[in-house]
Amino acid sequence: MSNFLPSKLVEALKHDFNIDTDTFISTHESGEQVTSIRVNPAKRTTGFEHLSKVPWCNEGYYLEERPIFTIDPAFHAGAYYVQEASSMFISHIIKTLELNSEPMVALDLCAAPGGKSTLLNSDLHQDGLLVSNEIIKTRVNILADNLTKWGNCNVVVTNNDPASFSRLPGFFDFMLVDAPCSGSGMFRKDRQTIKEWSEESVELCSQRQQRILADSISTLKEQGVLIYSTCSYSIEENEHISDWLTEHHGMQAIQIPFDHTWGIEETRSPIHHCPGYRFYPNKVKGEGFFVSCFIKKETQHTFNIKKVKPEKSTLDKSLLNSWLDSQENLSFIRFKEDLLVLPKHHETNFQAIKNVLYIKKAGTNIGRMNKKELIPHHELALSTIKNKSIQEIDLSLEMALTYLRKSDISITTDITGLALASYKGFALGWMKILPNRVNNYYPKEWRILNL
Repeated sequence: MSNFLPSKLVEALKHDFNIDTDTFISTHESGEQVTSIRVNPAKRTTGFEHLSKVPWCNEGYYLEERPIFTIDPAFHAGAYYVQEASSMFISHIIKTLELNSEPMVALDLCAAPGGKSTLLNSDLHQDGLLVSNEIIKTRVNILADNLTKWGNCNVVVTNNDPASFSRLPGFFDFMLVDAPCSGSGMFRKDRQTIKEWSEESVELCSQRQQRILADSISTLKEQGVLIYSTCSYSIEENEHISDWLTEHHGMQAIQIPFDHTWGIEETRSPIHHCPGYRFYPNKVKGEGFFVSCFIKKETQHTFNIKKVKPEKSTLDKSLLNSWLDSQENLSFIRFKEDLLVLPKHHETNFQAIKNVLYIKKAGTNIGRMNKKELIPHHELALSTIKNKSIQEIDLSLEMALTYLRKSDISITTDITGLALASYKGFALGWMKILPNRVNNYYPKEWRILNL
């Protein structure tokens, strides 16, 4: 038995799933690191197409070695997201179940730092609405920042306890719960988690997972789809939760077909034989992961959206023609001094969310109106809705990094006034070019340090 991994965990996996303990242990002890990224289809980059692909995700690629992402301006621009390959299987589930065939209102309940939210935002129908929630205040900022970089305006970021979503019964068509867990699936990647693991922590996590689901499951509408996942190997946090959802919350498990050459293990829960999908690092090129999928069969009272009245705007939209690619399907909402843009057909949904939840970010913040002029926000620079005719200066790698440090930059150009700073066509932020200097408007809180 391993002196490296908890013997109780290895014994349980051998007993419950008959794993090959020798290869399981040796893979963890090897210290091999697998780095994968997922490209942003709305900010297409060709820089990774020569690499091997993650087989279950069209946008996923394995890197040959782990670079310093901080010194890649395309990373800061939201051209790709660094995400663990196993968790990208959610992309395969979405496409297999054709959850992207029509617009839906989706919820990522435990969303920080944003890997699965950016995946959902790309893979679900572009006319849908994604609500990404994070209960921990110190983590919700990075979630909002990552979705800002991703660039789409059909996103709302909230900072609420899962129980708060019971105020919106039957509101969501789709729900992802990537539940907090004991973290054993990350043992190879983060050895510190090994010291923190115990049978007691597994049991506490299982209870917490049940509480999160019980508090929030009413927000999923009847016939809605739930994806439940963890980065744990323990049956108590995975298959046992599947049985509990089936027995107590009217959920019916869905089987997901996949290519068995991928090395994924399909399991069945002990009582109701719910299919689940396990990723072991000795079987797949990725870390430990579990995912299962359900459809809600229980009758669910539905929130009456007809009672919600969206706010009326008196904005002169002609003032924004030079800033936005199109205004045809956009709704403009004033929030304090800022002007937010969301898809018009989700205006009522946004108002319903705003009425009962604390919102950290909504749509795209395009800026503040100063008399009859827009002072653009950083979010507009990174968005996919900005006007393509906005003047832009493509910077060299060295100059782009100087810009991202929020340091003084020197540019020789005929362009004057406000312009986008970009790198290889990816917008990084705003700058103002004056006769004798350049004002760097990159957000102070986003600047690169210690390079």
